[in-house]
Amino acid sequence: MADRGQLGPLEFLYDFPYGDKFGHFILFGLLNLFFTLAFLRALPNRNSYRVALAVGLILALAIAAEEYSQLYFSTRTFDLIDLAASYLGVLAGGWVALRLQK
Repeated sequence: MADRGQLGPLEFLYDFPYGDKFGHFILFGLLNLFFTLAFLRALPNRNSYRVALAVGLILALAIAAEEYSQLYFSTRTFDLIDLAASYLGVLAGGWVALRLQK
C-alpha cells in the first residue's frame, strides 16, 4: 500500500512529526516478536538467544532490502532514520519475545 501511496487508515501516521518512524518501530517490533515466538516454540531444544538472533538478523536483512527498494518508487523515499527505527523495533520485539519465553 505504501509503495502506491495508498495507506488508507494508516495515513494518520503522517499527521504528526516522526509518526512514520513510530510506525516502523511498531510494525517491525511486532513482526519480530511474533516470528521469534513462533520459532522459539517450533525449536524448543535450541538455544533461545541464538534462535532470536537468527530471526532478528534475517528480518534485519529483509528490512534493509525493503528500505533500499524504495529508491525505485516515486512515491517512496529511502531514509536511514526509517531503517534505524525499524532496527530498534526488531531489537525491542526480540527482547520482549525472549522475556515472554522465560
